[in-house]
Amino acid sequence: MVRFLGIISLLFSLSQLSSAQVNSPASSKPASYQFTKGLLALTGSRYGREAIYMDPLAYQLYTNTLKKPIEGAVFGQNAQGQDITWQTVTADSLNRIRPRNGFRMGAGGPAGPGISPGSIRNGIGNGGGYIYLTYSSPKAQTAILNIKGNSHVYVNGELHMGDAYSMGFLSLPIQLNKGLNEFYVRGLSITASLTFPTKPVLLHVDDPTIPGISLGGPNSALQGAVVVINTSAKPLTDLTIRSVVQGKEVLSSLPAIPALSLRKVPFTVDGSAATTPGKVNCALTLLKNGKPIDENTITLDVVAPGASYSNTFVSAIDGSLQYYAVTPQSSPATSNSALFLSVHGAGVEAIGQARAYKPKDWGTLVAATNRRPRGFNWEDWGRIDALEVLSIAKDKFKPNPQHIYLTGHSMGGHGSWFLGATYPDKWAAIAPCAGYPTLKEYGSADGVIPDSSSVPVERLLLRSGNQSDVLKLVSNYKPLGVYVFHGDADKTVPVTYARQMRKLLGDFHSDLSYYEYPNGEHWFGNHSVDWKPLFDFFKWHKRPADSTVNSIDFMTANPGISSSYYWASIEQQNQPLQYSRIRLNRSTKTLSGKTENVQLLKLKLADFGENAAVNITLDDTTPIRYTTQSANDSLFLRRENNQWQIAQKPTVREKGPHRYGTFKDAFNHRMVFVYSTQGSKEENEWSLQKARFDAETWYYRGNGAVDIIADTDFSLQKYANRGVILIGNATSNAAWKVLLADCPIQVERNLIRMGNQSWKGGDLATYFVWPIRDSPVASVAVIGGTGLAGMKAASANQYFAGASGFPDFMIFGLDMLQKGSQGVQAAGFFDNAWNVVGTNVVTNE
Repeated sequence: MVRFLGIISLLFSLSQLSSAQVNSPASSKPASYQFTKGLLALTGSRYGREAIYMDPLAYQLYTNTLKKPIEGAVFGQNAQGQDITWQTVTADSLNRIRPRNGFRMGAGGPAGPGISPGSIRNGIGNGGGYIYLTYSSPKAQTAILNIKGNSHVYVNGELHMGDAYSMGFLSLPIQLNKGLNEFYVRGLSITASLTFPTKPVLLHVDDPTIPGISLGGPNSALQGAVVVINTSAKPLTDLTIRSVVQGKEVLSSLPAIPALSLRKVPFTVDGSAATTPGKVNCALTLLKNGKPIDENTITLDVVAPGASYSNTFVSAIDGSLQYYAVTPQSSPATSNSALFLSVHGAGVEAIGQARAYKPKDWGTLVAATNRRPRGFNWEDWGRIDALEVLSIAKDKFKPNPQHIYLTGHSMGGHGSWFLGATYPDKWAAIAPCAGYPTLKEYGSADGVIPDSSSVPVERLLLRSGNQSDVLKLVSNYKPLGVYVFHGDADKTVPVTYARQMRKLLGDFHSDLSYYEYPNGEHWFGNHSVDWKPLFDFFKWHKRPADSTVNSIDFMTANPGISSSYYWASIEQQNQPLQYSRIRLNRSTKTLSGKTENVQLLKLKLADFGENAAVNITLDDTTPIRYTTQSANDSLFLRRENNQWQIAQKPTVREKGPHRYGTFKDAFNHRMVFVYSTQGSKEENEWSLQKARFDAETWYYRGNGAVDIIADTDFSLQKYANRGVILIGNATSNAAWKVLLADCPIQVERNLIRMGNQSWKGGDLATYFVWPIRDSPVASVAVIGGTGLAGMKAASANQYFAGASGFPDFMIFGLDMLQKGSQGVQAAGFFDNAWNVVGTNVVTNE
C-alpha cells in the first residue's frame, strides 16, 4: 500500500501545446494542457491519523511569508540542519513529475542515486515535500484541474482535495486569474493537467455508482449516481437527469450544485426491458429547466439469476447513494439459511469481492463497500457502512439470526478483527484472512496511529481513538469462533500479524482455528478468501440465542460506537473513552459481577419475566433488590459515591449510545455544511472554500455527497435531526446563535472562552462538537477560529482519515503547524451532562 506522507513544491511551467494537445475547432473535446516541469522542495510535514498536523509550507502560506520558489532558493532547513532548496524536476515519458536520479538531497551535497520507494514511504527523513506549478492564463477563466498522486493542492491559495490513490476521476473546477496562477501540490510523484471546458455544466461518468440488473428481480426503479460538475460562478438549481435504458425513460430531480464545485447525484433507472445477460447502455441527459445541457452514457451489467450482482441503497450517513454486492445462495430453499458478510481489501471493489466466492448452498454472501475501495479501513464511516449493509441484508434475505458470519481479506482482514471485537454479539464466528489487527502497527496510506506519548495533550488526543485498538479488546473474541487464515509467504501483510493474534488468543480462547497456507503470498487465487475449511468452520458454529447467554464479558472504549452485549449496555463512562468492561453473570433470581469505568449501566430483564424478584450485586457493593415491572422490563443503574443505585432513564440531552460525542460524531446524520456570510470578505471566502474542500474530500474518500448552504439559509426546522458542520465563529456565522447559544465554548473575533478560561488573539483555531437541542441524535461540529489566521489553521481535515482520533474539543494556534502539540492550548471531553470538567481537560501552559 502506498503511503502518502509527503509534500512537494514544484515550479510548474507549461509545455508548448502540440497538435495532439490542442483540439481542433471541429472536435467536441475541450482544449487541455499537460504540465511537464516544475520545482520541488522537501519541505517536511506531518499528516496522518491524528488531530495534530504540521506543515511548514502551509504555515508560511497562511502567514504570507512564503517566498516565490525559484531554482536553488532556500525554503528553510530540515531536522538535520541542511538547507531545503527548490530544485527543478521534469516529467518522464508517462508525464509523471517526480524526483529521479541526480536529485540533490541537500544543498551542496553530492548527487545521490535518486529517491527509493522506501525513502518515499518514509518521507525521506523529513516528511516529504511540495511541488510548485505555475500557469500563465491569457484571461480570467474557469478550468478543470486533474492531478494524480497528490494529497492536496493549493490553487492560488485555495485548498483542494488531491487524488492520493491516482484513481483519475477527481476533476476539480477552479477559477484561474488572468496572468500568473500558482499551484502548490503536496505529493512526490504526480501527473497534472488543465482542461478548458466548452460547457459550464458537465455530466461526468468516470466514477459511477450503479446497480446491476439481475434478471428475474425487480428492475423498474433501480438507482444510480454520477457526478455533475458546475464550472460556473453561480449555484445550479432546477436540474433533472433523464435516463433511458432500451426505451424505458425516467426523469429524476437533482439537488443544488454550488458554484465551482462537483457533486455526485442520484437518479432512477428502469431496467425492466433488459432480458439477456451481458451489458446494456444507459443514456443520461442532464437538463436545466427541461432543456438539455449535457449528456453521457454509462454501461450496466445484466446478470443471470444466481450470478453475483450489485445493488444500491441510500445511506443514512449522508443521504448519498452507495452499493453492496451479493453472491446469492445456490439452493432454492433459503429458509433458515446463513448470511456471510465479507469485507474487502484496500483497492478492491465490493463486486469483485463477491465474485471471488462460489455460491454456497446454505447461505448468501454480501459484500459491503467501506464507502470506497480504500475508504476508511472499515472504521469510522466504513464501520457504519458495514452495519448498514448488514441490516439491509438481514431484512432482505431473512437469515437465521444464529447463522451470521463475518470474514474479509487484507484491509478486510483488519475489518474482521475490528468489527468482530467491536460487535461480538452480531456474529456466530469470524474469519480474518491475510489481515492485520490494528492501525497502530500496520498503518497504510494515512500512516500508523501513534501508540503512546509522554506529552499529556498528545495522550488525550490519542485516547480519542482507543476504540481502534483491538489488541486491548481481545477478550471480546472469547464467545466467538475465530478462524485465522494467512499465507506464510505474504509480503504485503506479513504472517507475523496472524501469529501475533494466535498467541494472544491462544492464552484464553477455546474455539480458535488457525491455518497458514504453504507458500501463500498475499493473494493466491480466489481460495485466498473462498477457503472450504473456513466455511466448514462457520457451519459448525451458531450465534447463541439471547435467552441462553447468562455470562457476559464485554469491553468498549466508546459507547457511542459500541455499548452493548446481549442484555447489558454500558450507557455512560466515568472517564470518557478510556476502556470500560463489564463481567456479569445471571441465574434465575440473581445478577452479579464486576465493572470497570462504568457510571451508568442498562440491564434488560425480559428473560426474568414479569413481577420477578431480582437480586443485583455489582462490585461487591450493597445489593439491589428489584421487582420487574413488565415482561420486557429494563433497569438503569448509576454508580455514585462508590455505590450502585437504581436510576431514571437519562434524557436524550445527556451523553449515551445515541450521541456520545467526539468531534467526528456530527458527521454521521446527513450532515450539512453551513458556511459564514457575516464575517469579513476574506473570512467568508475562507469559510466557503473550506466547505468545498471538505465536500471534495468526503466525495473522494467516502463516495459521499453533502449539502452546502449559507448560514442565512439554515433553520432547525428545515434541517431537523441532521448533523451540522458550522464553519466560522459567532461573529461571522449567523447560525451560531441558533445552534450554540448554550454551549460552554464560545468563539468570536479575537477571543475563545471555555468555562472560566479564555484565550485571546486572531490566530486561534478550534474543533468541537455540541448536541443540537431538540434533536435526539444530531450534533453540530464547529470548524473555526478567532480570525483569518486561526481559521486557516483549521483548514486541514485529518478527521476524514480512517481511525483518526479527535476529542470532544480542541483549541490550538496557527503555530501548531510548526510546533505540533506545543501549539495546542487545550483539549478534552465534556462530561456526561455536557459540562466542562477539569478532570477531562488537558491544557498546555
